[in-house]
Amino acid sequence: MKTWGFDAVELPGDIVGKVETYAKAAANAGLKISAVCWGSANGALVSEDENRRKDGIQMLKEALSAAGELQSTGVIYVPAFNGQTKLTNQEIRKVLLDIFPEIGEHAVSVKSRVLLEPLNRKEAFFLRQVADAAAICRDVNSPGICLMGDFYHMYIEEPSDFAAFVAGGPWLHHVHLASRIRVLPGQDERSFIDGFRGLKWVGYQDYCSFECGVQGDREVEIPKALAFLRDQWEKATLPGVG
Repeated sequence: MKTWGFDAVELPGDIVGKVETYAKAAANAGLKISAVCWGSANGALVSEDENRRKDGIQMLKEALSAAGELQSTGVIYVPAFNGQTKLTNQEIRKVLLDIFPEIGEHAVSVKSRVLLEPLNRKEAFFLRQVADAAAICRDVNSPGICLMGDFYHMYIEEPSDFAAFVAGGPWLHHVHLASRIRVLPGQDERSFIDGFRGLKWVGYQDYCSFECGVQGDREVEIPKALAFLRDQWEKATLPGVG
């Protein structure tokens, strides 16, 4: 990854108890750590069972603490995938607004943040657009509760990549890169220009990471994808800027 020109690596969600191992591996590779892809804890935090919620909150706090030690961007959190909770959209939102102030305070104390990830309707019924995540972040009003955008999910759910990232604005701290069919950028017709224009508009300064499959030889295709993305970034001009 370092040879290809990457700056950082995104970690899986099993970082608790493995901080030293991951920190050493990243340092040896000459890479920083971007986000931690933690997931939903099987919907525990928004479960209809309050005891499961308590367990989920504790698990997320532990992940945030580990992520802070690793100096990562934050912990990617999905409230629930389809089938993981019996609560309605309105009930899930209320639960999150109830529990997030405490979680956000903990995140700040350990120098980390929660990164809410909107998913497409095939994977989740709650939280499908970046603006929905932004509204939650706004209502919680904690620097420890933020969001991310994923180009794969956005292709399905967002009418405009540009508008989605602008809606994310000050809470946007991570981006997943994937094409329309969830392979490498440039391996199908998916354009990233509109989204990159949105990132430039909000002055985005954090990481973008691949979350996708690869068609063909990784050694050949990943460098091609990086070149494609650099070209798309250059083409993402803003009005009056050129």
